[in-house]
Amino acid sequence: MRMWFARLFGTTGNQMLMVAVGWQMYELTGSAWDLGLVGLYQFVPALLLTLVAGHVADRVHRGRIIAACLVTQAVVALILVAATQGWGSSASWASRELLLGVSVLLGVARAFQMPAQQALTPMLVPPAMLPRAMAFSSAGYAGGRDWRAGTGGVIFVAGATAVYATCAFLFATGCVLISVLRYDHVPPPREPVSLRTLLAGAEFVWQRKALLGAVSLDLFAVLLGGATALLPMFAKDILHVGPWGLGLLRAAPAAGALLTSAVLTRWPLDRRVGHTMLASVALYGLCMVVFGLSTSFVLSLVALAVSGGADMVSVVVRQTLVQIETPNAMRGRVSAVNSVFIGASNQLGEFESGATAALLGPVGSVVAGGIGTLLVAAWWLKGFPALAQRPHGSLKNPFIFPGGPACGSPPAA
Repeated sequence: MRMWFARLFGTTGNQMLMVAVGWQMYELTGSAWDLGLVGLYQFVPALLLTLVAGHVADRVHRGRIIAACLVTQAVVALILVAATQGWGSSASWASRELLLGVSVLLGVARAFQMPAQQALTPMLVPPAMLPRAMAFSSAGYAGGRDWRAGTGGVIFVAGATAVYATCAFLFATGCVLISVLRYDHVPPPREPVSLRTLLAGAEFVWQRKALLGAVSLDLFAVLLGGATALLPMFAKDILHVGPWGLGLLRAAPAAGALLTSAVLTRWPLDRRVGHTMLASVALYGLCMVVFGLSTSFVLSLVALAVSGGADMVSVVVRQTLVQIETPNAMRGRVSAVNSVFIGASNQLGEFESGATAALLGPVGSVVAGGIGTLLVAAWWLKGFPALAQRPHGSLKNPFIFPGGPACGSPPAA
C-alpha cells in the first residue's frame, strides 16, 4: 500500500502541475502552439535518456530512483511558486521560457521515474496476483492523472501559487512513503555497459511481435486521439467555462478510469484480452470524435468519462502483458522502452494536438485524431494477429505469451 499511495501522490502532483503549467502558459501567450511545446519539451528528454534510464533501473535500487525523481519535481514546483510570487523581484518572473525550461526538468525526472516504478510493482506481489495488482495500481495512476489534475484546475481559481505549493507537498509526501518502502533488492551480476546491454530492452520487445503490437497500439492511438493539451482551449473558447470547468474536464476521464479499474480488480480479464484491448482503443477514438464535436459541457464530460474507462482497459492489458512476459533482470530496460511509447503518446501527443489545432482549430484537431485512432485499431487487428488472438480462456493466465519466458525466469543470454 505504501507503493500505491506513493504513486498516487506522485502522479497527483505531476498532473496538477501540468494542468497549472498549461493554463498559465495559455494565459501568458494565448497560443495553441505553445501548449503543444509544453508536451514536446517533456518528451524529448525522455526519448534521449530512455536507454540510460532503463539500464539504471536494472542496476540501482528502484525505490531510491523514484524518491530522487520526486524530490526533483518538488524543487520544480517550488521554483514555480517563487516565479509566480515574484520572489526576489518586484513582479512575477514567470515566463514562457521558464515554463518550457521546467517542462524539460519534468521530462528528465519522469524519464527515470517511470521505468523504475513500472519495474518495481511486480516485485511486491506474487505472479498469480499480477493482473489484479496492475488494475489496482492503475487505479492509483488514474486517480492521480486526471482526477487530481482536475482538482488542480479547481485550485487554480485561488491562483497558480496555490497549485504549485500543493504539488510540492504531494511530491514530498510521496518521497517519504517510497523511502520507507522495503523490498528484496538483489544486485544483478556485474557486466560491462555496452550498446548491446543498453539496447537489450528494445531488442526484447522487437522480437515479441504481440508485445510490440500492444505497446505500439497505445502509442499511435493516444498520439492521434489525445485532447488533453487542448482542454484549456475547449474550456475557455468552446464550452465557455473557467478554471473550474477545466478541472471537471480533466477529472472526467479519471471518473471512468477509476470505475473501470475497480471492476477489473474485482473481475480481472480472463479471455479474449487482445480483442478487448483493440475494442477499447476503438471506443476511445469514438469518444474523442464525440468530444470534439460537442458544444454541450455535460456531453463533453460524459464522452471524456467513457474515454477514460476505455483507456484504462487498454492500460491494464498492456502493462500486465509487459510485466508478465519480462524477466525481472530486464524489467527496467523493457519498462523504459514502454515508457517511451507512453511518453510519446502523451507528451508528443500533446505537441501533435497543439500543432494540428494551430492549423485546423481545436475541433478539427480532436475529430481528425479520433478518426485516426479508429483506423489504427482496425489496422492493428490485421497487422498484429498475435496480439488480436490472445488466448480465449484456454490458458490459466490469458496474458502469458505462448513460448515466452515465465514471469521471473532468467533472461536470455
